[in-house]
Amino acid sequence: MNIALWLDRAARSVPELPAVAVGDRSVSTYGRLAQRAAGLATALKDRHGLAGGDRVAIATSNHAAYLEVLLGAWWGGFAAVPINAKLHPAEIAWIVEHAGARVVFASPQMEAGLGAHHLAGVIDMIAFDSLGYQRLTAQDAAPLVARGPDDLAWLFYTSGTTGRPKGAMLTHRNLIAMSMGYLADVDATQPGDILLHAAPMSHGSGLYAMAHVCRQAVNAVPESGGFDAGEVLTLLQRRPGISMFAAPTMVQRLVDHSGDVGEGFRTLTWGGAPMHPGQVRRALDRFGPHLAQIYGQGETPMTITVLSRDDVADRTHPRWAERLGSAGVANSMVEVRVADPEDRSLPDGEAGEVQVRGDTVMAGYWGDETATRATLGNGWLRTGDVGVFDEDGYLTLKDRSKDVIISGGSNIYPREVEDVLLTHPSVFDISVIGRPDPEWGEVVVAYVVGDPDPRELDRMCLDRIARFKRPKHYVFVPSLPRNNTGKILRNEIRDLDRKREKEMG
Repeated sequence: MNIALWLDRAARSVPELPAVAVGDRSVSTYGRLAQRAAGLATALKDRHGLAGGDRVAIATSNHAAYLEVLLGAWWGGFAAVPINAKLHPAEIAWIVEHAGARVVFASPQMEAGLGAHHLAGVIDMIAFDSLGYQRLTAQDAAPLVARGPDDLAWLFYTSGTTGRPKGAMLTHRNLIAMSMGYLADVDATQPGDILLHAAPMSHGSGLYAMAHVCRQAVNAVPESGGFDAGEVLTLLQRRPGISMFAAPTMVQRLVDHSGDVGEGFRTLTWGGAPMHPGQVRRALDRFGPHLAQIYGQGETPMTITVLSRDDVADRTHPRWAERLGSAGVANSMVEVRVADPEDRSLPDGEAGEVQVRGDTVMAGYWGDETATRATLGNGWLRTGDVGVFDEDGYLTLKDRSKDVIISGGSNIYPREVEDVLLTHPSVFDISVIGRPDPEWGEVVVAYVVGDPDPRELDRMCLDRIARFKRPKHYVFVPSLPRNNTGKILRNEIRDLDRKREKEMG
């Protein structure tokens, strides 16, 4: 099944229902969206010579026409390659070339930057809002092309925190299963509901667009095209009941903003990184019982575990505080286990690698059989994350396996140290790493944004975690490096620490 069938059905049954909005202005109905997407599919085939399975890249910040291109690519039987517009043009050019994209839809600024990297003239580039783009969407509508469930739909390039990013091949089956998981576990969307894309549509937010097309809801883009806390809260007052996907840093900016929240969100879903339970409580106090958490990765997008709105809001549960620190229970569409290095399932209470299987798991990495076998070779997706299940089935993430600190033969998970230190009111951000040490193998070092007294941090650690987990050194910095999805770049902090140690002799 071609996932664009959902658009076709909506256009037939509710053609006048709003489909796309900019701010609080409706700019397209389902009938118009389908007509323009189908026209674009015609143009890609007839004018640009694309055939089934060819790749169409999208390199722009959030835009009202984003869904036209995404759904138009699928309508014509092609595969989409959404790319984070915050990347450097050289990085975007590499992804375009690696994916073998035949056509690139880009913002005018991005088009110029990509041209400087010699893509112009080799790959067809089309600027959003250009006359050429409007002519493409005005073509006669092509019929919806049938696709198999295992045909490529979305080539999802990972964040690339180390080395080159890898292209996770997401099929129509993957995206359909992911959408069903969202509707079952996160937000039972209804026609007319609104999803606000303040986070990049090239990643988590855009992945949830399909569930809203399925349910004939509205996909909205802020007037700014990105995230501004004041703009989101103003829109929330005009259109109460908006749903939104956000990184934890975005949630915190919304919490800290002085603007009126009106009647609040329908569902504010955070993901991409953990959020400290104290920060969750603040968000809950600010926005009420409308918060949910998802845990996933590009290889099984948004669909490993879910901490539901009910779980987040249920202060009466005897284990509520503990659950706020977890990533929730397995998504309805997948199996999740914790396994040892020999891929044997571990019992509750024992930490190991989180592994996943189900219809949401990618088909493999584009052009990389070695990485595919390493990640999927045992029949499960090896996430590289370390976690532990409790007896109720709630998964608590420890860290990426590569981030575990081994000091004196004992494993130390940075997150458990960070969770303690983040409770100090003068700690605003933190990252814990291991520093090579000739005696212990590694020692714990905390990079801290804020101005707390290190002695107070020591006391907090000694009161709440084992002595050997206490940081041996605190380094105070104005900010921590993060990638374009908000994840802290520990590898850059390790590089900074090595350089700092070398300079200090």
